[in-house]
Amino acid sequence: MRVVIVTESFPPDVNGVAHCALQTARHLVDRGHAPLVVAPAPAPGNRLDASAAPCPVVHVPSLPLPGYPQVRVALPSRKLAAALIEHRPDVVHLASPFILGVRGMAAAARLGIPAVAVYQTDLAGYARTYVGAGEAAAWRRIRSVHGAADRTLAPSTASIGDLEAHGVPRIQLWQRGVDTVRFRPEFRDEALRRELAPNGEVVVGYVGRLAPEKQVELLAGVCGLEGVKVVVVGDGPAHAHLTEALPGAVFLGRRTGHDLARIFASLDVFAHTGPFETFCQTVQEAMASGVPVVAPAAGGPIDLVDHGRTGFLVPPRDAGAVRAAVASLVADGGMRAAFGLAARTTVEGRTWAAVGDQLIGHYEDVLAARRPVVAA
Repeated sequence: MRVVIVTESFPPDVNGVAHCALQTARHLVDRGHAPLVVAPAPAPGNRLDASAAPCPVVHVPSLPLPGYPQVRVALPSRKLAAALIEHRPDVVHLASPFILGVRGMAAAARLGIPAVAVYQTDLAGYARTYVGAGEAAAWRRIRSVHGAADRTLAPSTASIGDLEAHGVPRIQLWQRGVDTVRFRPEFRDEALRRELAPNGEVVVGYVGRLAPEKQVELLAGVCGLEGVKVVVVGDGPAHAHLTEALPGAVFLGRRTGHDLARIFASLDVFAHTGPFETFCQTVQEAMASGVPVVAPAAGGPIDLVDHGRTGFLVPPRDAGAVRAAVASLVADGGMRAAFGLAARTTVEGRTWAAVGDQLIGHYEDVLAARRPVVAA
């Protein structure tokens, strides 16, 4: 089938929406389908190597989000509608629709093309974090675009609950895959560990955007634990604040590919702090790397972390609970090893190929529902 993926973000951006859109396009090509990606243009000089894209990509003019230049916002453009008309898709895939995706939904409706909307970002939570208001407006926009779609795919049971509570219809669960070949325990690197923790400390890591909604400052108490070294991987507008808030922490900046996999596998504990995750891909990547996880009992991590078996779920925004959970793992190497082994075993079947085939099944269901019923 022919598919147009309209996404708010795409590589070279590094975030969950961009990564999922890339994996979706790759899987569609692998299965013999014909995808086309429409995405905001990246910053000048930061374009994805054409050879790294699995399919054609149409870039819509964009501007950096004020105060957060790593995020690009699509400007109004005729290129989106033109791409749909030229590609003649059987279905339009809207990845985390909010700006460009809203226009994609409107264009699909005008052209009579079925649309599948993928809910990936807690925009209402971000509105609370960044402006202290606007949550109701965010939900009105979410409800409008997802309500117009033939099907909404949510990544977690918590997300389904949120969407249903705000009146979004036709929701199905569609979780995310993880690259269990790239992320694996065998990439643990003792030389890297000596570099990060020269005194043999237990290495506790965070990987993700350094932004206010991630609440990475909750790791301040972990920095004070004896025999612990906190390692932070990522970049974003909160970087300067966090270097002060997390004394003694090692900041490695943004890492990708095998370098990132090597860092994940070299951690002893992975700690995630953000309470607004609809899924939380970095938790899965840590688990695939054989690392126990401490995460908030909110959003996507509720489905991912088996409390007391693969890690610990703690009350959101509770620095003391984060510190206590990490401390219990720091003190018990046997527990860390058992949790890490269970974590790896848990995610081994969650490949991108498996979830990609599920997505194609959702497309097929939507197309079947649109076909006219022929009288017997």
